[in-house]
Amino acid sequence: MPDMYVLITRIVIAGLLGGIIGAEREFRAKIAGTRTHLLVAVGAALMMIVSRYGFDGQGDPGRVAAQIVSGIGFIGAGAIMVNRKAVHGLTTAAGIWVAAGIGMAVASGMYAIGIATTLISLIGLEVFGWIFRKHKAEIAATQEGEETKA
Repeated sequence: MPDMYVLITRIVIAGLLGGIIGAEREFRAKIAGTRTHLLVAVGAALMMIVSRYGFDGQGDPGRVAAQIVSGIGFIGAGAIMVNRKAVHGLTTAAGIWVAAGIGMAVASGMYAIGIATTLISLIGLEVFGWIFRKHKAEIAATQEGEETKA
């Protein structure tokens, strides 16, 4: 079993990385923000650590990991709202799911994977978010121009 400080460090890093993704969601005023993503990442890390080291090494982290993935799906489902023909919260739900995966990776000692996943997630959220917001603004301006001509 790793030193207790190593395990605590894993939980702290998982929380920080999950919190970073949550901060992006909070900045965009989404329903699940920093605290939710931080707690999901920390919780997933804790469950992985307990399953691996909490039972004298007799646990099966693979089984726990599978259950975390399934269980987080239920939390994410709570973030998804359907309003007439529009679906809201799907990206936030996916962010919660990714935060759990990051927590699991860091708890397993795969720091680089957790950090890389956080960076890729942020790049995806920000870059694609910017592109889609710009595209929607262009469409709205075009539609407004067509209405003015009519």
